[in-house]
Amino acid sequence: MTILVTGATGNIGRKVVDELLARGTKGIRALTVDPVKAALPDEVEVVRGWVRRPETLAGALQGVERMYLAPVPDTVDEVLALTRAAGVRHIVDLSGEPESWWGSIATAVEASGPDWTHLWPGDFMENTGIWARQIRETGAVREPDPDAGSTPIAMDDIAAVAAVALTSDDHLGRAYSLTGPEKLSRAQLVAGLATALGREIEFVRADRAETIRALTPTMGDTAVWYVDNVLIGLDEHTALPNQVAAEILGRPATTFTEWAARYAAEFFDPAAGDTA
Repeated sequence: MTILVTGATGNIGRKVVDELLARGTKGIRALTVDPVKAALPDEVEVVRGWVRRPETLAGALQGVERMYLAPVPDTVDEVLALTRAAGVRHIVDLSGEPESWWGSIATAVEASGPDWTHLWPGDFMENTGIWARQIRETGAVREPDPDAGSTPIAMDDIAAVAAVALTSDDHLGRAYSLTGPEKLSRAQLVAGLATALGREIEFVRADRAETIRALTPTMGDTAVWYVDNVLIGLDEHTALPNQVAAEILGRPATTFTEWAARYAAEFFDPAAGDTA
């Protein structure tokens, strides 16, 4: 059996490769723009290609039975036409609920013919990386509402769920809303990072314009969209915490405290570059 992981050097795609290897999976094929730079393990077959350029995928899809589909809405229809022609029989996609922006991926996958498993994560713990620059430069995080909360999940857990789904028929036709194990306010996230880093980080209540100014050096023009569509009204559109990942993995989901202990230095150390 050959499993193709698209976006294999992306934030989640690389972790999917690692999780498959940890499970002893054979026949892993990794799709990446630059196979040499990817520096993937020798037991992984590395092929050149990019889901944003479907014309590069025909060779990579030969003999593939299962595929992890990275989220690229713009080319999903062309990519799925190629997977159908290649005879791929199971697609595990990273997408979203039908009414969301990422929902177009799930809808297209279902219409394309193969068996499917949808992974619908909410907030990522790694999204706190948007604060890295202002934490390093000012020792503070500026946002409108310290009490607004979300249920972030670690990318490690998303990748682990993807690996389980790719190596089993038990999850065919299932859509999984994936959250972390607890709801955490923005102030609690900042406090968790401060504890992990062993330093003080202040949460500064800021208005919309101040928040956009604080995020723009890291997020560019996306800062306006992020503030208006994510931060404002965060409590209204965040998913309730669930145990879906834990149930699939047979172990507790990663807590933010655990994630911060493992990754905070990498994301937020003063010597690090921007990670977002």
